Amino acid sequence: MDGGVKTTKYKLIAIIGFLLLLTSCGVKKSLNHQPKLDGYNNNIPERTKINDSTFTVGNNQLRKNKHGLWELYIKGDPLERGLANGSLTRELLQNQEAIFFSKVEEMVPSKFKQMLLRKFLAWYNRKLYLNIVDEYKTEIYGVSRYAGDEYDYVADDYLRSLYLHGAHDIGHALKDLALVGCSSFAVWDDKTADGGLLIGRNFDFYAGEDFAREKIVAFVAPDNGYKFMSVTWGGMIGVVSGMNDQGLTVTINAGKSDIPWVAKTPISLLTREILQYASNIEEAIAIAKKREVFVSEAILVGSAKDKKAVTIEVSPNNFGVYEVENTSQLICSNHFQSKAYADDVNNIKHKAESHSQYRYERMEELLSENQKINPKKAVSILRNTKGLEDKNIGYGNEKALNQLLAHHGIVFQPEQLKVWVSTNPYQLGEFVSYDLNNVFQRFNNKTFNQTISEEISTIPEDDFVKTEAYKNYENYRNLRRELLDIIDKKGKASTQFLKELKTSNPEYWEVYDLVGRYYLEKGYDALALKEFKLALTKEITTLPDRERIQKNIRNLK
Repeated sequence: MDGGVKTTKYKLIAIIGFLLLLTSCGVKKSLNHQPKLDGYNNNIPERTKINDSTFTVGNNQLRKNKHGLWELYIKGDPLERGLANGSLTRELLQNQEAIFFSKVEEMVPSKFKQMLLRKFLAWYNRKLYLNIVDEYKTEIYGVSRYAGDEYDYVADDYLRSLYLHGAHDIGHALKDLALVGCSSFAVWDDKTADGGLLIGRNFDFYAGEDFAREKIVAFVAPDNGYKFMSVTWGGMIGVVSGMNDQGLTVTINAGKSDIPWVAKTPISLLTREILQYASNIEEAIAIAKKREVFVSEAILVGSAKDKKAVTIEVSPNNFGVYEVENTSQLICSNHFQSKAYADDVNNIKHKAESHSQYRYERMEELLSENQKINPKKAVSILRNTKGLEDKNIGYGNEKALNQLLAHHGIVFQPEQLKVWVSTNPYQLGEFVSYDLNNVFQRFNNKTFNQTISEEISTIPEDDFVKTEAYKNYENYRNLRRELLDIIDKKGKASTQFLKELKTSNPEYWEVYDLVGRYYLEKGYDALALKEFKLALTKEITTLPDRERIQKNIRNLK
């Protein structure tokens, strides 16, 4: 038999064997799983359109405020909430799904590889349904009934919605969350203007400008548990940033993980459970201990009842709680601080190689400079684009607290049940204020012309948006994408184009690294060497990036 034919035959056998493996091992059970619907009303009233930006379904509402935030109110049992959520947000849900899966199709254009990816997802998520509580599976099912038909080839609507709730975790596990560098802090007692607890956080999850465009501030009144609010997007019932009516807050910051071989409880659904069923730190810890997760995450929990904050640090094989001593501030970036992780190899390596420790120190610096923190000062810290000692490190640098890519920024005053949510772009737009003492009552009044937010407390847009530097940064992002495409396709960039790229963000190391990579690809070694040397004079984001540039310089020399 010809050697080439033999090789092809063995490859085919290997692929068939792999596919058989993926369709066994409990995959069939997960594919056929259905949530519990007994005892629930599976019918939902028709959606009523009040105007182009206001809709109702029974007692549930969706409205868009003048700041561009969608405000969602849902109540009732799990299926009722899910159906109302899906019906009200159907366009937003289908839009987010299209954005997400079009990104996947961009990265994996081959139909054959897409088929393999679907098989892999089915295998990887084979135990996902066993690790999500029935209540949330039922709610997700209700939402999924309003998903579109375009992506049925990935999985049916319900399974696809389950997968999307684990997408943050899967991306974390397989890509080590390269695009997430969240920063958060809590201050209280002598550190705040009123002596009360105050929490600020940036959710630096980036899946493109389109993904972050239509933010939803959800207000949920479940039939069991506490009422709560969270910042979310179409189709998402999990929580990444939120507060309940007991003054308990949750935010999540990714840690360093090994690659797990099976999906378990998505972090956003664990934090949703904490928000819905915990009124203090002790209850939050008890809930976190009950669930098995498949990635490492720090959950910053603030509590009005405890008048302080802690971080619950969870991972597949470990659990810790970090509580500060002799101070009234807690800082959280992307490494763990509890004794449980003191000898954790992944955590030690991540702290040394990533930008997590740098941002931690920058938060320390800014909190010490800003005495008696109030919501306005907290917002100014979240918007800060400088490095340590106010060094200009270039716009978009992940060592900055404001990396100019955040999905949202948020500030909580738990004891007063007040929250401020950022508007586009990033966390530079207005921070809209909500008071949980009033907001649920205002929705119940069904007065659609009444404002839900506390307009008098809105924090204005950052002046940076009006500057030439901001315009240059936005131009840089466009030019960067263009140059990456040129490098990928082995195209040609003009001298003027490369000059414009460098002048658009001159203090950012990546500018010179990208131009160096372009010259290296073209064989212009002397020019590449010059650019890589310039990159080394700037604040480089991570140790692996610095070592890669140094290696390029050694090779070119």
